[in-house]
Amino acid sequence: QVQLVESGGGLVQAGGSLSVSCAASGSIFSINAMGWYRQAPGKQRELVAAITDVGSRIYADSVKGRFTISRDNAKNTVALQMNSLKPEDTAVYYCAAGRNNRYIYWGRGTQVTVSS
Repeated sequence: QVQLVESGGGLVQAGGSLSVSCAASGSIFSINAMGWYRQAPGKQRELVAAITDVGSRIYADSVKGRFTISRDNAKNTVALQMNSLKPEDTAVYYCAAGRNNRYIYWGRGTQVTVSS
């Protein structure tokens, strides 16, 4: 089992920046990918960004150029730096972890709210 604990998030005005972080513990050897999903009210959960243990990254088209995902393998943490935030980025952001793009471990989520 892998436990994921998110931190960060909060409220920011449009155009501002926020960051969220996630710390993983437990059977870390069983995962090679960590990422961030988000879910807005009335919408499906969607992948925002992900990173593998060798640093390969993917981003949703809607956040490319604005968000940056990073990972510290020594500390088992993953972070998402969010710049130029838009109201449509408002959602609960979930940390996820798994192997080979199959995410089976989830954090409880942290709220990000962008006001217009």
